[in-house]
Amino acid sequence: IFQATTAPPKKKPDPVTSETVVIWGLRLWQVVGIFALFVLSIIITLCCIFKCRIPRTRKEIEARYAQRKAAKNYADKLDTVPPLEELTDIPGGNSQV
Repeated sequence: IFQATTAPPKKKPDPVTSETVVIWGLRLWQVVGIFALFVLSIIITLCCIFKCRIPRTRKEIEARYAQRKAAKNYADKLDTVPPLEELTDIPGGNSQV
């Protein structure tokens, strides 16, 4: 039940290209670039705040493990050392026997 009309056909929308104005007079490629820079700056900031570097080699992973193990052993042995007052005689100090 369509009626034949003499009205001109509806105009098709222009195809979207990189030069299409999207928002605030900025072209599509400019909006994409600004968004990419924003995301990249957030990633860089987070990587600077948190140490999120991934080790590259097995050798580096093993070296980090050995370093952590040595640091833990050192901290454990340091806890067993008595205080300095018990280890040394202080000249002129009270001798408690």
